[in-house]
Amino acid sequence: MPIFAERIRERARELGLSDAEVARRAGLSERRYGYYATGEREPNLATLVRICEVLAATPNDLLLAERKPPAQSQRDRVLARISVATDHLSVAELELAACQIECLTAHGPGRRRRVRRKAATG
Repeated sequence: MPIFAERIRERARELGLSDAEVARRAGLSERRYGYYATGEREPNLATLVRICEVLAATPNDLLLAERKPPAQSQRDRVLARISVATDHLSVAELELAACQIECLTAHGPGRRRRVRRKAATG
């Protein structure tokens, strides 16, 4: 299943995930995931679904030869990475992440309120 192997490695790269991280998030050993990533073995249905969840992809995206995933903008790729990363956070960690994002939107570069100084008049 060389297409599957190629697609899971490509999708992991897009999300900035190493093989070890995909394996960990899917509940697989690195060795077992390595067999799938090199095309030496094929996953069973349950394992395929877990890998798809980690990679935010559908089985069709990873299995069908003629199907190419739609092109994503850089923003969409980053949002997908955030989505995948947050799947394993607790509610408290999600709250913290939400607060950090809100701070970035309020005070990030280019969003700071410009303070105008009045010229001193004499």
